[in-house]
Amino acid sequence: MNITAGKFKGQKITAPDENLTRPTLSKVRMSVFNTLQALIDFKGASFLDMFAGSGIMTLEAISRGFINAVAIEKHPKVFTVIKNNFQKYLKSDEYKIKLLKGDSIKTVSLLNEKFDVIYIDPPYYSGVYEQALGVIKNISKGIVILEHVKDVDFIGWKVIKQKQYGDKTLTFLTYNINQ
Repeated sequence: MNITAGKFKGQKITAPDENLTRPTLSKVRMSVFNTLQALIDFKGASFLDMFAGSGIMTLEAISRGFINAVAIEKHPKVFTVIKNNFQKYLKSDEYKIKLLKGDSIKTVSLLNEKFDVIYIDPPYYSGVYEQALGVIKNISKGIVILEHVKDVDFIGWKVIKQKQYGDKTLTFLTYNINQ
């Protein structure tokens, strides 16, 4: 896999075993960040990747100008691959990167910061989308992106945009405080 744009454009990253993760396709990554670029300024922004998988979304965010990023992964082998990828590309102190090991739903409640963008892409049929949306309400200060293949209950959230890629849907949300 290659990073699609920004400072690290074209750089290869190691992908975990495909039986353990489902890395986001390059055309989907480009779409996510092109859509985001129309909505927010990346410079100095923060990014949370709740189900990091390969870590590619975090690396894309940093490559494109996000300065603070947190990635959460619970699988030990996948965590090690992500850690190695991060160490390879993020040797500078100019980035604030955290890689946390653990269950995303539980780990998010331990975070004491708010994020401009939160990316949620758990295993498709894990049934944790609504639970994930519930635990991030207090740490989202901007946009939440879900990559999903089935309907999700967005109660309390405002849908900004949806895009379809084959069986995948990208849904861009913001928390609706008035509900």
